[in-house]
Amino acid sequence: MNRLKSGLATGGLLALALAITPAIPAGAAAAAAGSGTSSPANESASLKATEQSRAAASASALGLASGEQLTVRTVIKDADGSTHVRYERTLNGLRVIGGDFITHKDASGTVRSVTWNLRKDVTPATMTPTVSRATAQRAALAASKANGEKASAGELVVYQGAKAPVLAYEVVTEGVTSDQTPSRLHTIVDATTGATLTSWDDIKEGTGTGIFVGNVSLATSGSSGSYTMRDTHGNYATDLNQATSGTGTTFTDADDVWGNGLQSNRQSAAVDAHYGAGKTYDYYNTQLGRAGIWNNGTGARSRVHYGQNYVNAFWDGTQMTYGDGANNAAPLVELDVAGHEMSHGVTENTANLTYSGESGGLNESTSDIFGTAVEWYTNNPNDVPDYLIGEEINLNGNGTPLRYMDKPSKDGSSKDCWSSTLGSLDPHYSSGPLNHWYYLASEGSGAKTINGVSYNSPTCNGATVTGISHLKVEKIWYRTLSTYLTSSSNYAAARTGVIKAAKDLYGAGSAECTAVDNAMAAISAPASTETCGGTTPPPGSGVVNGGFESGQTGWTGTSGPITNNTGRPAHSGSWKLWLGGNGTTASEYEQQTITVPSTATSPTLTYWLRLDTSETTTTTAYDKATVSLNGTTVKSYSNLSTPKASYFQVSVDLTAYKGTSVTVKFAATEDSSLQTSFVFDDVATNF
Repeated sequence: MNRLKSGLATGGLLALALAITPAIPAGAAAAAAGSGTSSPANESASLKATEQSRAAASASALGLASGEQLTVRTVIKDADGSTHVRYERTLNGLRVIGGDFITHKDASGTVRSVTWNLRKDVTPATMTPTVSRATAQRAALAASKANGEKASAGELVVYQGAKAPVLAYEVVTEGVTSDQTPSRLHTIVDATTGATLTSWDDIKEGTGTGIFVGNVSLATSGSSGSYTMRDTHGNYATDLNQATSGTGTTFTDADDVWGNGLQSNRQSAAVDAHYGAGKTYDYYNTQLGRAGIWNNGTGARSRVHYGQNYVNAFWDGTQMTYGDGANNAAPLVELDVAGHEMSHGVTENTANLTYSGESGGLNESTSDIFGTAVEWYTNNPNDVPDYLIGEEINLNGNGTPLRYMDKPSKDGSSKDCWSSTLGSLDPHYSSGPLNHWYYLASEGSGAKTINGVSYNSPTCNGATVTGISHLKVEKIWYRTLSTYLTSSSNYAAARTGVIKAAKDLYGAGSAECTAVDNAMAAISAPASTETCGGTTPPPGSGVVNGGFESGQTGWTGTSGPITNNTGRPAHSGSWKLWLGGNGTTASEYEQQTITVPSTATSPTLTYWLRLDTSETTTTTAYDKATVSLNGTTVKSYSNLSTPKASYFQVSVDLTAYKGTSVTVKFAATEDSSLQTSFVFDDVATNF
């Protein structure tokens, strides 16, 4: 017998690995459904200290490895007493990058579910490096685009990669890019192969121009003759005087009348920046119950007049910085720039979404969403709220905005819909589908005019979406970000998260839950096993994890066939569904249920198949595979099928299933000897 696949692992999850779906107490659900709000997020020092004192017991109860230690990062306490505790991990004293997870506990402290980042296990195949720190440094310097960069020595860490945890070095290179933007680049280098695994920059760049807010009330401190541009939360503005380092000099004034709206007055740019910081703080505090970026009641510094002719603005993890634009004549201090960039700080202090792959797109879109939210909240007549990003700065030279939330592809680079290739894009473009979701969930699909701006938002599945207001959507997304997402979360995790968050805030079966899930379906986000009410899948839910790169996620069936075993190649990526290949009597299958929208035009199911066999007969089908829909076989294969040893694509018409749910099943049987392998990959739906 030719047993090729014995002992194959099914692989880890690349999204949310959930234990038990948390139950919402009836009273709490009813209250939430009525108010549509949650209590202010509580991350007090005492709560964190209490949970930290329980960390060792929690690690043991969760079945973590003996060398793992937990550090409590945040604690959110809901009105009903339930808590959401976010942890970071070390393994044998090494930091685990991507080892974060969240426990969801009821009021008694019992863990009801766990949201793991990628997977529970963080133990790499080896804890002994074979690559030197010097080699890792050279790789990091090669990845950096900054000038005069300096590289850290390289810290030995465990990196929770997409496919498995690995021993690695984290090297931080610091410098300044050619356009004067500072860089603090983190590069992860495999400590056993020397390969560069990933990199990300702490500096999150933004764009904007001009002095926009006009004559406004400004929160300051001090008294007559000596006022300071600092508000009661600690937001304050400083003048860098064209330097590119340092904290700058805090703005002061004798009569508390600041600026004149002209660039020639150095206070004018500071007025916009300080006003934007205050409005951003107020938005989070009054609308979302978050006490500022760090949720501890403190504000942030805004540095203005950075560099020479610097046409940008950025958040560096601690503060906002604004350049003065071309010829130092157009400060980049627009309101939604402050909201956008400071929201990177909120993301950093909640889910901490890695700024690469799909999580990078979610990170960037979060800042677009909350930058827009701050604009709506402020409702400044000089910057009328809209769903356009950078509409006043004219960087394109033709009066068009940088990004369009109703139809992101109008900018020429962003995507309207999720696809399996989305993670390869720059985060500013992979953010498109979530921006699209925010608009659709807020305002609905189709043509309309809002605040004098014309929009026409399509859907990727042909369905009609009804909006529920931007504020409700913002509350749901904030709850998702702070409670259900981890550092490597992708669009599949985001869809699960918004369903959970909407049920927390508005109740199971609520119109709000249905709306945000329908909007996720409308951007072709992978379907979720989480639903708003019963067990019926949401409208237009396509294939989840059709490339099998997330292991068993989305599929149910036999243990083993979903694998990254190198005995047979994948069509793309490393994982595939390998049925057969056993060389002994066996039956295997994998299946999942999808929903075909009633409005779909020519809906199809597609997949790629590669088969090979050790059978020598030319007449008898000993080993067989089938593809079935709701139990009806639509495609059949055997050891006699051709072509062999090369992938070919197959398409199945789903028209007969429009408006219904359908279970797609891949199955195979082998006889007692001589293997036949049926390898399926890149299963997809076209609605």
